[in-house]
Amino acid sequence: MLTIAVTGATGAQGGATARALLAAGHHVRALTRAPTAPAARALHRLGADVRRADLDDRPSLDAALAGTDSLFAVTTPFGTDPATEVRQGRTLLDAAADDRLGHVVFTSAAHADRRTGIPHYDSKAEIERHLRTTGVPWTVVAPAAFMDNFASGWTLEGLRENTFAWPMPADRPLTLIPAEDIGAFAALALTRPAEFTGRRVDIASDELTAAGIAAVLTTAAGLPVAHREVPLAEVRAHSHDLAAMFGYFGTTGLDVDVAALRRAHPEVGWHTFADWAAAQDWPALLAAPPRRR
Repeated sequence: MLTIAVTGATGAQGGATARALLAAGHHVRALTRAPTAPAARALHRLGADVRRADLDDRPSLDAALAGTDSLFAVTTPFGTDPATEVRQGRTLLDAAADDRLGHVVFTSAAHADRRTGIPHYDSKAEIERHLRTTGVPWTVVAPAAFMDNFASGWTLEGLRENTFAWPMPADRPLTLIPAEDIGAFAALALTRPAEFTGRRVDIASDELTAAGIAAVLTTAAGLPVAHREVPLAEVRAHSHDLAAMFGYFGTTGLDVDVAALRRAHPEVGWHTFADWAAAQDWPALLAAPPRRR
């Protein structure tokens, strides 16, 4: 039985990883800046040891990592910026190295190692490069586009008008994965280090065109949904980073071998987009007040 530190434990990826590890019988040290938040309390009820840790506070990281065997590391530029993400990622990985952890699993992004020109992919690529210099045994798990984002933001706003508003052509495929599968795969890598150390794995659970996504949402939400391609200029007015990402999705795309992953690791319990969509409470989501612009 391992004691595994999980950063971002109250977020989507960290939370899913913590729950998968707890379900497998491991000790989880859930690291969060907000140990009294509802998501942190929920993990505590499941058996996690919740500790305060801040990526901008090295002493808090050292204290939280002390006595752990390995680390699930997640970083984000959203809410800050890519330079901050890189600085925080370096601080976290240096703490793991100084504490001589036996294994670090870092969650990046599919294709982040391919010079995409997407700012929040490039920041993760820089953290990956630093990880390789620390001397700590490492694995990089690199998810494709998150299914969970389809239950919020543009998608949810569009569904209220029977539209799947998405900045990609109708016939362009996109590889997708839910946070639950990211957590399951990360837990697999953390608990089988001999198999995964030194590997970088792009992961996805399904692949659909934008038109196919609209069709699944039609069935799951119980309302007619038509795809509308959002111009990249409209996205760019909101975020240059996201516009770069969707531009990449719509041209190069994220080629992840979903079938090979399913064959190699059936224990992950991979979910199709239809599986994920059927599990969402669309009436409640659609009834929630729309976000303010």
